[in-house]
Amino acid sequence: MLLEVKNVYKSFHTGSHTVDVLKDVSFQIERESICALLGPSGSGKSTLLNIIGGIEMPDRGSIVFDGVEIGGQDERKLGHYRRKRLGYVFQSYNLIPNLTLKENVECGAYLSDEPLDVEDLLHTLGLWDRQDQLPSQLSGGEQQRTAMGRALVKKPGLLLCDEPTGALDYKTSRELLALLEKVNRKYGCTVMIVTHNEAIQGMADQIIRLHDGAIRSDERNTNKRKASEISW
Repeated sequence: MLLEVKNVYKSFHTGSHTVDVLKDVSFQIERESICALLGPSGSGKSTLLNIIGGIEMPDRGSIVFDGVEIGGQDERKLGHYRRKRLGYVFQSYNLIPNLTLKENVECGAYLSDEPLDVEDLLHTLGLWDRQDQLPSQLSGGEQQRTAMGRALVKKPGLLLCDEPTGALDYKTSRELLALLEKVNRKYGCTVMIVTHNEAIQGMADQIIRLHDGAIRSDERNTNKRKASEISW
């Protein structure tokens, strides 16, 4: 077991009002699996992702990553957890505009004690021929693959993907999902995809549905398909 989320609660306070965002959320994710976390806007997906990522702390409950409790750690240890154990892919690419594609990926390598081979990774992501281009010279799909490369080069135990296809067209979205599937197999990286796109569940090993801050269902996918076979 790689990740255990146990009885997590989270509320936000605005003036005299309290909003309960997460309510007794519990689940586990196996190593080297693909997990799809589904739910509508406002269901608590991004807050849960931030808690798993050590960016926010739960009010109650715990996050256990690879047998280690994340809550209660000081900022130095949390920073180490975020830099060394996790990779992030967001809807926005957040690339450094004056660095080339390869240099952007290498920024992630500097955070790791045992990074992946950058040249091999660029070939895997189909970016080798574009490595000397600046972000402004890349398509949206190429920028997202570069962001993926920057996250993967650290060789993270868990890759957190927050609506990774949200800014991409249909064809490019399917290509990106196929790449997530490929890196999961090739590098053994556990992948958690947070999305409102129901079709993505087809390629996942585990499907978790979040609604109004609570887990509505948590099930294994008995009819898993290749990313190339799903459509919407």
